[in-house]
Amino acid sequence: MFAEASPRTRHVLDHIDHPVIDSDGHTLEFLPAIRDVLREVAGDHLVPGFDAVMNPRPVYDSLSDDERRRNGMFRMTWWGFPAENTLDRATALLPRLQYERMEELGIDYAVLYPTVGLACLGLENPELRQAMTRAFNTHAARSFRDYADRLTHVALVPMHTPEEAIAELDHAVLELGAKAVVMSGFVFRPLPGSDLPRAARWVDTFDGDSPYDYDPVWARCVELGISPTFHSSSMGWYRASSLTNYIYNHVGNFSSASETTCRSLFLHGVPRRFPELQFAFLEGGVGWACSLYADLVSHWEKRNRDAIHAYDPKRIDRARVRELFSLYADTPTKRHIDEIEESLQLMSDPNEDPAGLDEFAQSGVESAKDIAQIFSHQFHFGCEADDPLNGLAFQRQMNPLQTQLSIVIGSDIGHWDVPDTREVLGEAWELVEKGLLDESGFRAFVFDNPLALWTRTNPRFFEGTAVAPHVTSDA
Repeated sequence: MFAEASPRTRHVLDHIDHPVIDSDGHTLEFLPAIRDVLREVAGDHLVPGFDAVMNPRPVYDSLSDDERRRNGMFRMTWWGFPAENTLDRATALLPRLQYERMEELGIDYAVLYPTVGLACLGLENPELRQAMTRAFNTHAARSFRDYADRLTHVALVPMHTPEEAIAELDHAVLELGAKAVVMSGFVFRPLPGSDLPRAARWVDTFDGDSPYDYDPVWARCVELGISPTFHSSSMGWYRASSLTNYIYNHVGNFSSASETTCRSLFLHGVPRRFPELQFAFLEGGVGWACSLYADLVSHWEKRNRDAIHAYDPKRIDRARVRELFSLYADTPTKRHIDEIEESLQLMSDPNEDPAGLDEFAQSGVESAKDIAQIFSHQFHFGCEADDPLNGLAFQRQMNPLQTQLSIVIGSDIGHWDVPDTREVLGEAWELVEKGLLDESGFRAFVFDNPLALWTRTNPRFFEGTAVAPHVTSDA
């Protein structure tokens, strides 16, 4: 029915001898069908809540700016999907159409994430959150069942409590047959107190400050062979809460949310306690990851449990300080020479609790090499094809310890930032044409790294799929 791959895509395919695995495509959910599934799993009484969540604009428009601030609201996404390109709009809505166009797009296998369904992960009403999650997951499982050799859907897993997360993991994997999930990267928790506005919330990223222990969730992922992935947005946080400008809220929103979750998991030691797991942080690119990795190594080198003692104020040579003040201080400063101690105590309390001096203790790392191992072998970073910073992952001379980070291509098919799905592969190949990575790096981007993300946790992930022969010979 459809044309062969575009000349640009065909050019790429003629240069490679491996499959292309899309680790972050998208589907646009057909809401009338999902509403039917919601009635099936929860009855009619939650339909009004579903409709309000899926169309929040009337409520937003009815409030004043002050009321929006109190409720933690912000300028939402508008005109977010293809329109003039009607074929691409329909492709994201119809699994069979997407399946039939895979050869045209030059993609051998795609992992498809929800779009509006991602809103389920942050809903505050437990009954509505759980019912809508179940409805979206059930509908996706049914819709993609006949296309499993090239497409797989991603199931939603809310993280408000470990028990809720495990229940949805079990249902999605054991009952619906899901192979991939997307978890909340954070949960908004209300601040303590009465009569506080909805906006009075803090961000729980499942670390030692969380009211819950999430290790049972990670352990269940190991048992089920599931790689935790995160596709969270920071729109609505203090950095992205404009009431008038969606672009202001959208720029950097995925990278900010990913960086927060990644930093939390690392410092809390999750990857060290669960070395079998692979983690993916999607659609935010790799620039933030390079920065976080370099920053963590730098902090380790200067503030690990041994190095930190170089900053112990008890080690200051008070007599030497006084001598230097006598020699070099100007007259106004010398007048206070007997008050030196006040300045020496600034951010230098000598009575710090010894138990809290090693802030890397929970991380479980013992060296900078351990940090490099996590960032290069357990963490994966979803990058869109047209992101010019993708090449940073391969800049070993720039990244500490000559480390190459693992980036995985995410087509983002179905959203406004992909004007033409036929050009995704060609845009990714521009990195090679510009000399930002070689053909082996391109292979890592579109095949080797996605393969590691999905099969290190579940070696059978690609069984029965179009890429299975290549997995057998290349894994």
